[in-house]
Amino acid sequence: MPGQLKEVRTRIKSVQSTQQITKAMKMVSAAKLRRAQDAILQMRPYAGKLQEMLSNIVSSSDSGAGMSLAAERPIEKVLLIVITSDRGLAGAYNANVVKLAKATIAEKYAAAHQKGNVHIWNIGKKGYESLTKSGFPTDARFKDIFLNLTFENVQQVAQAAMKAFENKEYDVVELIYSQFKNAATQRFEVERFLPIPKAQPIAGKAQTKSDFIFDPNRDQLVAELMPKILNTQLFKAVLDANASEHGARMTAMDKASENANEMLRALKISYNRARQATITTELTEIVSGAAALQG
Repeated sequence: MPGQLKEVRTRIKSVQSTQQITKAMKMVSAAKLRRAQDAILQMRPYAGKLQEMLSNIVSSSDSGAGMSLAAERPIEKVLLIVITSDRGLAGAYNANVVKLAKATIAEKYAAAHQKGNVHIWNIGKKGYESLTKSGFPTDARFKDIFLNLTFENVQQVAQAAMKAFENKEYDVVELIYSQFKNAATQRFEVERFLPIPKAQPIAGKAQTKSDFIFDPNRDQLVAELMPKILNTQLFKAVLDANASEHGARMTAMDKASENANEMLRALKISYNRARQATITTELTEIVSGAAALQG
């Protein structure tokens, strides 16, 4: 019985130590989430308007000079830019992004994958490790971007993707990432990056051709605008993923702390019962010994 008490005390100390770690990680993630949330909430309206403008320009313009990034081609070669985190302990966050990437390949690009024409560029170590282990063709050039998350570093990925698309190395480029909603909710998205998607008609509204006045000439302006807007779109996706990671980790650590409380409650009850049983046994032995002496 004393051995059992010692074992329960050891478990209680272990759970308490783990709970201190999970509470500390929750506080760190909450602080990081606040900054990441501010960044994406400020960026999203700007990026949304730019994307809307770009889609309208593509929809209202004929193919020609400066429109190479909007050129639709038969899809034979596919590039997926998969954005995950560098670290774990974020619940199912990374697993869900990887799962969506695999489902996208299986459902949309199975024929291209069988021919070896689906390639994955990873932003974030967890996605790279998981997809590489699963046998997918991955590229580690950009996986460490979260070590120094800046617009300039993300721009390198966007420019490399645009160059590869213009050189016809790929016929379509898609982003797979988590869109931040709030600390407890993320929405996992597959978003077309290239070719630039055209504006979708709104149900119940007659489609009208947008009338733009280009100054200087259209080709020069479009050629200048397109890469800059696409850089912004990818940066927005990376900021979304960054906020989603911290939100998921904060939620996971909060749940872990609650589970630790439940375990501590159960262990303390178990400890008290074992202690009471030990005291009862000792009292019984004392009474029995006293009775034997009197006899």
